[in-house]
Amino acid sequence: MLPVDRTLGIVLVVLLVVAAGVAAYARLADPQENYARGIVLAGVRATVQLAVVSLLIGWVVKHQAALLGFVALMYAVAARTAGRRVTRNRTWWWAFVPVGAGSLPVVAALVVTGLVPVNGTALIPVAGILIGGGLTSTVLGGRRALEELSGRAGEVEAAMALGFSDRDARMEIARPAAAGALVPALDQTRTVGLVTLPGAFVGLLLGGASPVTAGAVQLFVLIALLAVQAIGVTVVLELVARGRITRPPAS
Repeated sequence: MLPVDRTLGIVLVVLLVVAAGVAAYARLADPQENYARGIVLAGVRATVQLAVVSLLIGWVVKHQAALLGFVALMYAVAARTAGRRVTRNRTWWWAFVPVGAGSLPVVAALVVTGLVPVNGTALIPVAGILIGGGLTSTVLGGRRALEELSGRAGEVEAAMALGFSDRDARMEIARPAAAGALVPALDQTRTVGLVTLPGAFVGLLLGGASPVTAGAVQLFVLIALLAVQAIGVTVVLELVARGRITRPPAS
């Protein structure tokens, strides 16, 4: 679809510079990260990682042990990334629970039922999409819940004074904010085919599959993602409400 040549490289560099430049001009940042710098580092890191994966993937797909190890590596990296994005203290490791709670059982069910064979060309893309969905829901749900609790600490204390348990008081405040993490997945599913043509659909068409087959696979991906992200948001919200995932108080 795209020629891999010098022109592509130049266009990618220009787009990365534009993205970082706009972020710097608009002063897009939060207390944890300057996004202009983060965009540049993310672009460079993606280039290196994709180059390495492209070289290894041909070998990984031919060895089942390596294949399963690669899926485990994807899960570990996703959980660590989500945890460190949600909080900087030692409670970040709890992110392994919501990232895996939805994605790993769904992947296992697909393998057991035979819908996804245990080979690299099928398992790695499906596992990557679902684990990535778990990462996204954990980050968005966890951050929004913690930010809401920080900004409305007085309301939490008031609810506790009225007899609510610590968990229930936090849940009442954090639930609406964390639930907003499902909006991107809902909007993508609602508008598929009308506004967006996601990657799985386009990739299958370019690979020679029929439109019906491509549509069926894309529908499966979208609905599986809804399940994964709903579970991820629910679990991370519960962990925040129970005080398992926390943030240090603002100084």
